[in-house]
Amino acid sequence: MKKYGLIGYPLGHSFSRNFFNEKFASEKINAEYVNFEIPTINDFPKIIAENPDLAGLNVTIPYKEQVIPYLDELDSDAAGIGAVNVIKLKLVNGKRKLIGYNSDVIGFTRSIEPLLEPYHTKALILGTGGASKAVYHGLKKLGLECLFVSRGRHNETTITYEELTPELMEEYKVIVNCTPVGMYPKADEYPHIPYHCLTPKHLLYDLLYNPDTTLFMRKGTEQGAVVKNGLEMLLLQAFGAWEIWNQ
Repeated sequence: MKKYGLIGYPLGHSFSRNFFNEKFASEKINAEYVNFEIPTINDFPKIIAENPDLAGLNVTIPYKEQVIPYLDELDSDAAGIGAVNVIKLKLVNGKRKLIGYNSDVIGFTRSIEPLLEPYHTKALILGTGGASKAVYHGLKKLGLECLFVSRGRHNETTITYEELTPELMEEYKVIVNCTPVGMYPKADEYPHIPYHCLTPKHLLYDLLYNPDTTLFMRKGTEQGAVVKNGLEMLLLQAFGAWEIWNQ
């Protein structure tokens, strides 16, 4: 039996474990998916050593960047993003090799691409955390120019929420929320952008999917904007992980 799993801390309710174990059961795949809740990344080598039947891992917060030094190789997307959420384990000359990938970028680009119109040439990325790196990489691959929006200015590619002028809002018609603002149970919160500047040509994409319609999305809809949540991205990144493990 092949084993797959998830490393992170804390894990709590795991979408991945439920998704993959249901998949294995329904498709009669001889495999299991387990959670490895490790309080420190220093425990990672122990997980590898104690589970010789491991074929693949997912990586979640807070280890998407911390796990990289423990890997033998990164694919080009993971290297470009600087974050890993999928690890493939394969035998090379009798030794297990750990290769890092990023299926977040796969899920995001496949999910947003059908919604893009010719006038969607520039995007605002709300937040500068780990998820925003995959979004930035994906949007660049799709040909969009990107600007990060954060509470503090970090560098020349980042502006603050206070700097979002009507002119900028008109120019940047794709807005992706990569922050946890608006996530259940704090569903009455939302990123502070000038919503009155939105038009039907704007596309608001929220990486959150609980609740289904965040306040960010609702306020966009009120202005006629196209909106989408992150549930399809979540599913597509899981499909992407399975493709990686089986290629």
